[in-house]
Amino acid sequence: MRRFDLAGVGIGPFNLSLAALADPLDLDVVLFDARPEFRWHPGMLVDGATLQVPFLADLVSLVDPTSRHSFLNYLRERGRLLPFYFAERFHLPRAEYDDYGRWAVARLPSCRFGHEVTGLRWMPDEEAFELTVDGAEPVLATAVVLGVGTSPSVPEPLRDLLSDPDVPVLHSADYLARRAELLAAERVTVVGSGQSGAEVFLDLLRTRSTVDGLRWLARTPAFAPMEYSKLGLEQFSPDYTAFFHRLPGSVRDDLLPSQWQLYRGIDTGTIAEIHDELYRRSVGGGWPGAVLTPGVEVVAAAADPEGITLDLRHVQQGRTGTHRTSAVVAATGYAETPVAPLLDGLGETVCRDARGRLVIGADYRVQLAEPVRGSLYVQNAERHTHGPGAPDLGLGAWRAASILNSVCGKPVYDLPERTAFTTFGLDETENQ
Repeated sequence: MRRFDLAGVGIGPFNLSLAALADPLDLDVVLFDARPEFRWHPGMLVDGATLQVPFLADLVSLVDPTSRHSFLNYLRERGRLLPFYFAERFHLPRAEYDDYGRWAVARLPSCRFGHEVTGLRWMPDEEAFELTVDGAEPVLATAVVLGVGTSPSVPEPLRDLLSDPDVPVLHSADYLARRAELLAAERVTVVGSGQSGAEVFLDLLRTRSTVDGLRWLARTPAFAPMEYSKLGLEQFSPDYTAFFHRLPGSVRDDLLPSQWQLYRGIDTGTIAEIHDELYRRSVGGGWPGAVLTPGVEVVAAAADPEGITLDLRHVQQGRTGTHRTSAVVAATGYAETPVAPLLDGLGETVCRDARGRLVIGADYRVQLAEPVRGSLYVQNAERHTHGPGAPDLGLGAWRAASILNSVCGKPVYDLPERTAFTTFGLDETENQ
């Protein structure tokens, strides 16, 4: 079996960042992904939709802006650097970020698509992990990074309907593939208060021949903007991540739900576009037929030949009601893809907390018991230990660099000790 210093499972933006930052280092690296190619949320590459983070949140720039894998170098090689300069864009179109990722993959021979890692076990005699790879020979690696990403999350009342191919209920991840069907449907209901729900609702609002029968439901108390104030954004800084990690687990668990506007809110520009479109449709008198209702949760759902019935409950009122629709788009976000099946081969050596979650150190390393001596890391599976910045693209390069520093046992990337103006928590010397 071939031996590698570092093996990655999954090639989304975060492990792709790892591959890009590892490229100039003296490391033998390989990454596997079951998919045939890199694609970034292809079902939501809606025309006009942009990232919610600046272009500097690419694979490398916030750690190594001189890297040949930077977004600016991508523009230069595509012959588009000056047009980008004149466009004065700070936030990229989603489709452009997707293209940038595929450009980077083509330059990184460590990335191997079409190969699923199906097993992981520790080989004491080799002092390495063995990765079982579908369609390829097993490989050995001293360190492994799990970056298997997220999977669509669907509320329990909608799960049975979504799994029925004859019922027009879908997750927003499949929106573009079924967009034509939704444009033709008499009534469409979008469920979900985040950015995906807003983008789907805006696209339908703009492109349907009529907005009568279009409804947007959200469980949150308002269609609220994502936190985007300068000091508020420092909760996505490495300083805050370190502070969050040092908090007791029970405090972290209580804190995360209250931070929903950090990662489940809506871009203010998207909110403004929705309001502008609704206002435009009110010109000449009358209200547009679209209905927007926050504070509502779907408690049950059923389908019949005439359509879909949603049982609703208003959170504040406590009032219940039913809503008839022809199709439902569940823009209900994503959940961390379970890694438990992959870790079965490590058995009881994987340390877990009282709720069965991985115990993860400040350097993103999973705590493992003897006899395992290798290092196992995770990317975007540590929100419970590292806070709301875990899925944020802006922290991707920093986390990848932190992992590489840990793997190499020395600071191959110089990461500053301070990254925020805010001081999170009281210093131990505060009362001296």
